[in-house]
Amino acid sequence: MLHKTRSWWGWGNTEDAVVGAEREALSRRVSQLLPDADLTPHSAPPVESFEVAASRVKPPPALASIVSEDARDRLAHSHGQAFRDVVRALLGKLPHVPDLVVRPTSEAEVIHVLDWCSDARIAVIPFGGGSSVVGGVEPRVDGEYSGVVSLDLTSMDRVLEVDHTSRAALVQAGVLGPHLEEQLRPRGYTLRFFPQSFEFSSLGGWLATRAGGHFATLLTHIDDLTESLRVVTPSGVVQSRRLPASGAGPSPDRLFLGSEGSLGVITQAWVRLQDRPRRRAAASVGFADHDAGVRAVRALSQSGLHPSNCRLLDPMEAFLNADSPTAVLLLGFESADHAVTPWMERALELCRDHGGTLAEPPRYTDTDSDGRAARGGTADSWRSSFLRMPYQRDALAAQGMIVETFETACTWDRFDALRAAVDEAAQDAMRQVGATGVVTCRFTHVYPDGPAPYFGIYAAGAWGRTVEQWDEIKAAVSEALIACGATITHHHAVGRDHRPWYDQQRPDLFAAALQAGKAALDPAGILNPGAVIDPLRPVA
Repeated sequence: MLHKTRSWWGWGNTEDAVVGAEREALSRRVSQLLPDADLTPHSAPPVESFEVAASRVKPPPALASIVSEDARDRLAHSHGQAFRDVVRALLGKLPHVPDLVVRPTSEAEVIHVLDWCSDARIAVIPFGGGSSVVGGVEPRVDGEYSGVVSLDLTSMDRVLEVDHTSRAALVQAGVLGPHLEEQLRPRGYTLRFFPQSFEFSSLGGWLATRAGGHFATLLTHIDDLTESLRVVTPSGVVQSRRLPASGAGPSPDRLFLGSEGSLGVITQAWVRLQDRPRRRAAASVGFADHDAGVRAVRALSQSGLHPSNCRLLDPMEAFLNADSPTAVLLLGFESADHAVTPWMERALELCRDHGGTLAEPPRYTDTDSDGRAARGGTADSWRSSFLRMPYQRDALAAQGMIVETFETACTWDRFDALRAAVDEAAQDAMRQVGATGVVTCRFTHVYPDGPAPYFGIYAAGAWGRTVEQWDEIKAAVSEALIACGATITHHHAVGRDHRPWYDQQRPDLFAAALQAGKAALDPAGILNPGAVIDPLRPVA
């Protein structure tokens, strides 16, 4: 297998960056859309040009073997993968760098690290694949801390046990998506959880951020696939009981799911597996009227058919990523047990009832036991484009473009007003910051009571100011989300970037209860301070 090099400043692997003909074609497409954009390319500065201060803290001798003070390593752990992270790296502006990167290989070492940091008042930022797009892993820490440690769990990456009877697995939290599937595949299982960041994100990261995955309906979040958790906190270890369901009071798992390492470090989880799917159906349905497509998706979400893929791209999103002149619905079904033809046929009937048309017949494929099938058609063209989006984002960011996304969820009755409010807020903010651009929208997940709209901004920015321009746009659209009764995030988490609007969204009494819980679990307030909830000041 060809070894690839992980980029220290941008998305993914350096060998997979957008270059050559792909970059030229991308630039031409943007020029057609925004003819006044200055697409002069800029390169990332050499990592050696960053002045990384010496570490302010020294680890105990017993931890020395798992600690890194390497400047490149520390820089790579100083940021996530949001647009603003990438651009700041390109500009050589990474002001918050951890003092140390610590890679524990066992739960005992995690405990040792938390004990040391609690005693020495060192902030600890749990780090999985580092794919956060909300400032969740950035050591942007307020308070009187003697230093900051990035706790990288990727050395804890094994499937420890498989329960074939209950179809579940005990997995260490540091495992990245591909390695998890590699370990499950020989047993005939899959987690079937494929976020866009799948290749570079970890199970622990998915759990800590309540990530959204592959399925557009039914099993949409990692919550749905979680049977129990094991969490190390500065006050002790929390182990929840393995159960298919329980009505015994508030769930301990629900406390830690979405806590983003602010309450404890997830070290292991029992997760619910699925048999690898053998039968698939895929279709692309065009809608000349986007609103009709919205109504068709609502009918599908309320039909009980539970498609695995139900992504509606508005005309601009479809043009940019699927080269389609109309709105497009990417529809799919899959099963490890039964033929899916009747489900697809009924779904297409619903689409036709709302004016949907098919440029090509639906594709039905039977796969081998490994789950591999031939690919092709519009849906798979979109899939390839979807996986290339972060690389393309980086290329355009280096050419002065503002290219970023934000996602939410709302009830169906509020969607039209939300879409209009977001578009107005984004366009007004772009005018205010002197950027010309477009707003796109697609559905990534849909529920019987509402969709999860995923908006995109493509704007011609001013090189050197695009982070500030984006921050103004982001603030404006975030205010619109909250004002319209939507959530600040459907699956990207809170981190530090969403805190102002999450604080508005959550009830005040719940915030107080969460802060009290943090005080019990993390008395010194060292765990990811500033993400999700602020620690109470320790009593001197």
